[in-house]
Amino acid sequence: MLTLGVGVVGCSAEAEPEVTVERAPFLIDQDFADPDIVEGDGGYVAFATENQGANVQFATSADLASWDVSTDDALPVLPEWASAGRTWAPDVSERADGTFVMYFSAEHAASGRQCIGSATSASVTGPYVAVGAEPMVCPLEEGGAIDPAAFVDDDGSRFLLWKNDGNCCELDTWIQIAPVSADGTQLAGPATRLVMQTEEWEGRLVEAPVLVKRDGAYVLLYSANDYGSEDYAIGAATAPSLLGPFEKLPEPVLSTSSADDRYLGPGGQDIVSTPDGDVLVFHGWDDLFIYRGLAALPLDWEGATPSVRLATTD
Repeated sequence: MLTLGVGVVGCSAEAEPEVTVERAPFLIDQDFADPDIVEGDGGYVAFATENQGANVQFATSADLASWDVSTDDALPVLPEWASAGRTWAPDVSERADGTFVMYFSAEHAASGRQCIGSATSASVTGPYVAVGAEPMVCPLEEGGAIDPAAFVDDDGSRFLLWKNDGNCCELDTWIQIAPVSADGTQLAGPATRLVMQTEEWEGRLVEAPVLVKRDGAYVLLYSANDYGSEDYAIGAATAPSLLGPFEKLPEPVLSTSSADDRYLGPGGQDIVSTPDGDVLVFHGWDDLFIYRGLAALPLDWEGATPSVRLATTD
């Protein structure tokens, strides 16, 4: 369990005490943004936004607590439609035949916008090989698309969620969902818009969807606001059916303030189901806002309503 504390320093008769916050330690204490976690190879594999020359970086763990960051690249070759340098928020899921599909966003060379591609591998850690000469999702009229997330319903039907990158171009941002082919590499129907930015705390955008089913309801977690600030936070919405309507919780599930400043700008989340319950995995900023490290907290449920259980202070 992460141990957190608050200390008081700088007390004097002439000045008010200065309160300093002890940040929660990162599980991966380096840039590892937009984490996605899957089970595989007898443990867990985490994928993250590009860093240090890797298009898709990854790490492995036996227990979700201790991680080994690989020096390999899970997606060593980008598709021909993509430019290097902006490969973000990968999402990996297992297919029915035991192989794996990865979704990722990358810069669309022809337009300069972000679009979503797919790649496949027989091994969870790759290397993944990109599919197709064109992006899988590329709504240029909506600003492009980022933050792909797979969802498999109870009947085995596969879907893909994403966010249209409207904040690039003074447009609304919508989290959207569409059915995909059985192999997961192509869209198989039109997209449905689920939620957009409406709450004050969300600022100009919503993004980073992850969809699960709990207590018979569909639960959408998402990030909102400016990812580069402490205003970034994680929200939730629930719906009785896959395509909504989704009703948002009024306040974030996890924010800098709700975490007592122990995490700065938490977001880019994923949910991992373990024998001990669900875990919310996310990134947060270091004190100097230089990099986003990996963090995790238990995620509790009251019916279909999630709540984050903060680590206790010694």
